[in-house]
Amino acid sequence: MTDQLAQESRAIVRPAAANPPSPAPHTVDPTRPARLARRVRAGTNAARFDCLTPFTGGVIATLPVSTVADVEQAYAAAREAQPRWAARSVADRARVLLRYHDLVLRHRDELLDLIQLESGKARRHAFEEILDVAGICRHYARKAPDYLRPRKHLGAIPLLTQSSELHHPRGVIGVVGPWNYPLSMSITDALPALVAGNAVVLRPDEKASLTALRAVELLDQAGLPKDLLHVVLGPGQTVGEAVLDRADYVMYTGSTSTGRTVAQRAAARLVGASLELGGKNAMYVADDADLRRAAESAVRSCFSSAGQLCISIERLILHEWIADDFLKHFVARVRTMTLGAGLEWGIDMGSLISAQQLERVSQHVEDARAKGATVLAGGHARPELGPWFYEPTVLEGVTEAMDCRRAETFGPVVSVYRVGSDEEAIAMANDTDYGLNGSVWSKDTRRGRRIAERIRCGTVNVNEGYIAAWGSNGSPMGGMRESGLGRRHGAEGILKYTESQNVSVQRGTPFKVPPGVPEKAWARSMATGMRLMKGIRLS
Repeated sequence: MTDQLAQESRAIVRPAAANPPSPAPHTVDPTRPARLARRVRAGTNAARFDCLTPFTGGVIATLPVSTVADVEQAYAAAREAQPRWAARSVADRARVLLRYHDLVLRHRDELLDLIQLESGKARRHAFEEILDVAGICRHYARKAPDYLRPRKHLGAIPLLTQSSELHHPRGVIGVVGPWNYPLSMSITDALPALVAGNAVVLRPDEKASLTALRAVELLDQAGLPKDLLHVVLGPGQTVGEAVLDRADYVMYTGSTSTGRTVAQRAAARLVGASLELGGKNAMYVADDADLRRAAESAVRSCFSSAGQLCISIERLILHEWIADDFLKHFVARVRTMTLGAGLEWGIDMGSLISAQQLERVSQHVEDARAKGATVLAGGHARPELGPWFYEPTVLEGVTEAMDCRRAETFGPVVSVYRVGSDEEAIAMANDTDYGLNGSVWSKDTRRGRRIAERIRCGTVNVNEGYIAAWGSNGSPMGGMRESGLGRRHGAEGILKYTESQNVSVQRGTPFKVPPGVPEKAWARSMATGMRLMKGIRLS
């Protein structure tokens, strides 16, 4: 089976149809960058950088570069504005998110164009970002009042001690976003921080700047008060570090190596941090799985955004009883994928974002090929489609000697492994330094859940690849081990931006030995009281 697939591997991946609809030009209205640049905290004579589109490698805009001094000014203005925002009710702050929800959906076509032009991804994958932002807005607008409300707890002495838990905003949150999801990863971390009463200084990646600025502009239109959200642009080594080094709480998305440095710098200041880092995510297809559904999901899960997705699947673990049949379905789908640089719907996969990403993907595939791996599909760049296109690639026979076995590729490359049991599959899924996302396929959902609970990842999907967990905004999302610290989404995704406080009021008898009572007798009565509280199940 493997030999036959390998012999046919070049008969794959056709570009968009020979006579497709005329694509929208790969340009941006020249008046738009000038307007958006006004939202950047930078001097009038600031240096500028070029925004490139992966579709052609051409320049689509130029934007100003911020300095460390600009970052300091952004923090000063944010700290002045934040107390007034925090004084407003949570419900009042949440209404901004509801208006923003509607604006994002109303302007989705414009946002989709910007996402595609900056990232090179296909339109269907860009649309995932629209849905993500709208979902986050809706969730935290509706749930923030409950997440943040004061809660009463049992006091030290029942009835006499009243204990309340409060949540105060931390102050100014520093957010440094990645390039791979220009809309989603630039704005969704800021939204719960803002509704929790904080201000935000945001440094989006330079490759995501246009989309991020338009997203912030829409947030202004939704009614966010002035100076609560500042945008600075520039290199991570200077501007990014300056943002994180001044924050009251750090939110970083990026590589594990950089994440370690971010965590160390935050720890040195005794400042909290939330980090979503790398992954080497696995999908296990059990012997009783629906193979057609699993194969369709695997195509989406491996090649969405050309594999440039932190929760993308890079390892396919197949039960040996169904491996050949699954590969027939899967590889056939991979070979019929359409690649293209258009802004229209109907294209299956777009481009890698840069020459650096193309070099990394090519190096991983060529290293594996040279060391004996079999290429079942793909394995080549496609420069006739655009400068950084690479075919969706399926490898089998990957060994420990190959770079792609353990290192994150972050591109359209997946490796196939065969196992003889669920236990072996679990061991292989956990045989990584990462722990971000996983997937299990089985018609028996109880079996799927049992397997999923033993995979050491922050999110595990049963009978889906990644969207089930990602789109469940009420549940936490994040990484274990080298995939990060902290969580997005759910209660954790907003409470991390707050400082919890315990306010306890003592009434009546003070917490001391009453006058005239021997200490030993008092201690005996207190011990009896503790046993009584245990007996009546007080917590």
